[in-house]
Amino acid sequence: MKGDSVVIQRIKGTHDILSPSVESWVALETMARDLFTRFGFREIRPPLMEWTELFARGIGESTDIVEKEMYSFTDSRGRSISLRPEATAGVLRAFIENKLYSELLPQKLFTIGPMFRHERPQKGRFRQFHQINVEVLGDPGPQVDAELIAMAHLLCSQAGVTPTTFLINSLGCPECRPGYREALSGFFSKHEGELCPDCSRRLRTNPLRVLDCKAPACRELAGNAPRTLDHLCPGCVDHLSGLEKALDLLAVPYRIHSSLVRGLDYYARTAFELVTTHLGAQDAVMGGGRYDGLVELLGGPSIPGIGFAAGMERLHLLIGDFVQPSVPDLMIVTLSTPAQERAIPLCHGLRSRGFFVEMNFEARSLKSHMKRADRTGARFVLILGDDELRAGNAVLRNMRTKNQESVDLARPLEQIVSLFRAEQEMSKPC
Repeated sequence: MKGDSVVIQRIKGTHDILSPSVESWVALETMARDLFTRFGFREIRPPLMEWTELFARGIGESTDIVEKEMYSFTDSRGRSISLRPEATAGVLRAFIENKLYSELLPQKLFTIGPMFRHERPQKGRFRQFHQINVEVLGDPGPQVDAELIAMAHLLCSQAGVTPTTFLINSLGCPECRPGYREALSGFFSKHEGELCPDCSRRLRTNPLRVLDCKAPACRELAGNAPRTLDHLCPGCVDHLSGLEKALDLLAVPYRIHSSLVRGLDYYARTAFELVTTHLGAQDAVMGGGRYDGLVELLGGPSIPGIGFAAGMERLHLLIGDFVQPSVPDLMIVTLSTPAQERAIPLCHGLRSRGFFVEMNFEARSLKSHMKRADRTGARFVLILGDDELRAGNAVLRNMRTKNQESVDLARPLEQIVSLFRAEQEMSKPC
């Protein structure tokens, strides 16, 4: 509180992405878009909010996300709306509603943007966080699983995330998963007193999610629990074998991790994650898997799918700020009102030709203007005052070499553009 005013701060669990970090975020998003385009993906931008029922059906009513973590509210007509806690359900809703399944399959889609979950903020985890989400719809084979994982591996490699060994598992399918759930439930029921309260509840709703618990006692128990790999049907065994063969052909590093599960109910067969030891307990940087029955569950045709999500905050924590903010090509310094009026169209003309130009309209001394130019890192400074107007020449100063030359005010735009183009050519690597 300052006097009678209130200092309003950001909401807990959110964060401001400022320069120089924002430049690296933009570069990472651009890198992802470029890579995905080479693999045949198209961008989609679904809304940030959907009917709550979509997430309840798609994610699962018994999940922590739906029960505890969604930001939901009731509209004026009494309908429940939620901010999206993940992207897949919204992408598939758009896929179904816009009948993209009637186009050539498989459909390859991606989206980049914010998600919202009400959970305890910690390193790399926020209540508003950002994800890169990728989905392939219409191909049931293990080869497309491997191609998606290979693309995720390329994204990590290009971004500088190392090491990039993926954990792989099979979660089974509707044919073999019931038997595995029964075996898992039987095992954990004998140790229910050792489970955390959340896992005691999960034991009755979805025992597979006990394997995903981070509580030390539950993790220790999970290490001795029945393995999915011992309960796979022949079709799932063949699918996993095909996935391994394809990953070997693509030279993607991976290892089988038999206790790997996904936290959402819709996954089946292939599940994968990229983990790191550099983020503390929250070690997953990206993860995904196959969800062959989800499109049909959401009211669409029976179309298989697979996807993954990568957390932008966690990627940024690993790679840091790898792009520096741009510095001005030119700072225009004017020392009088007539000089300023002469410089305004010159500034706009240079900007329209692709140059980064700054111009300060505040009346200051030449010394003050030059200090500002130094602080911005400007490559050149153009000095224009009444003396320069009378002489018909402005002073152009190279801030690195300290050399100066005259600029003819009869044709300043052409002369400065020509000088900048020549310097760009000289600075290109041989």
